[in-house]
Amino acid sequence: MRTAADNALHIPVLVDDIVRLFEPVLATESVLIDCTLGMGGHSEAILKAFPNARVIGIDRDQQAIELASARLAPFGERFTAVHTTYDDVDQVADQYGTNGTVDAILMDLGVSSLQLDESERGFSYAQDAPLDMRMDTSRGVTAEHILNTASVGELTRILRVYGEERFASKIAQAIVRRRTEKPLTRTGELVDLVRDAIPAPARRTGGNPAKRTFQALRIAVNNELDVLERAMPRAIEALRVGGRLVVESYQSLEDRIVKDAFATGLVSTTPPGLPMELEDHQPYLKALTRGAQKADDAELARNPRSASVRLRAVERLRPTPDHLSTTSSRGQAL
Repeated sequence: MRTAADNALHIPVLVDDIVRLFEPVLATESVLIDCTLGMGGHSEAILKAFPNARVIGIDRDQQAIELASARLAPFGERFTAVHTTYDDVDQVADQYGTNGTVDAILMDLGVSSLQLDESERGFSYAQDAPLDMRMDTSRGVTAEHILNTASVGELTRILRVYGEERFASKIAQAIVRRRTEKPLTRTGELVDLVRDAIPAPARRTGGNPAKRTFQALRIAVNNELDVLERAMPRAIEALRVGGRLVVESYQSLEDRIVKDAFATGLVSTTPPGLPMELEDHQPYLKALTRGAQKADDAELARNPRSASVRLRAVERLRPTPDHLSTTSSRGQAL
């Protein structure tokens, strides 16, 4: 079991870049919501860099809450943990912000180092463990349940959509054949099954052939993309004018959702052909990165887990125009 001392060794991804991006809004008295608290590495760096900032950390993983809270205890009341999913970011802003908005929001998406390193959680294809994969172990269905109850069609969809797996159908059929003899209960069993289902030439490159299957199941178990799609517009609306939102994603499905959520606010919606830009059609977001920022060689050497990171950041210029608003009130779609 990981301890608070182990937790302190965790290296957050692109932490120096994130501190730099937040400096203009956190230098004075301010509030940041860390939507994906994890082991608290980013929150710790922010609390150290900005003595006047307060951090509200969200996580659905109770173990992460406990470990991060121990790590950040020296900061006293400047840190508060909230046990929920980060699509509740608007409700957290209502509670801890000013007039329902905060100065900064951070999202570090995907599976955390805590979850990968705790073998019994079942997130890693490199260690044999029960097929769980729940970020919140107090609720929800497990990967084992999905593998042993979903139809071939549903399994194929999960693997193809969430894992971008070329051999989704072959793997799904192999899973169903296997479970008629004996249910799948261990990650090691799933790794062997996937390896056998994928043609040999395709197994020679690209790392462990099971990594896409594990990604797909993890996303399905935790409804990660649905949570992200709900969270992005709510996070933008929870920013004060002048506030900043920074998102780190680690695979193309996440990054596409982030990019699309930012895109609407980054361009003018003035109809073509008009002689001037309409005030309520001006962009309400400003990009702080050129496209998606990736880790440089120094970051990769310091932190190999940064290899797949894509960082995007925006500043809120003005309120969302009424004609583009997707919510009639916080968190409630029209």
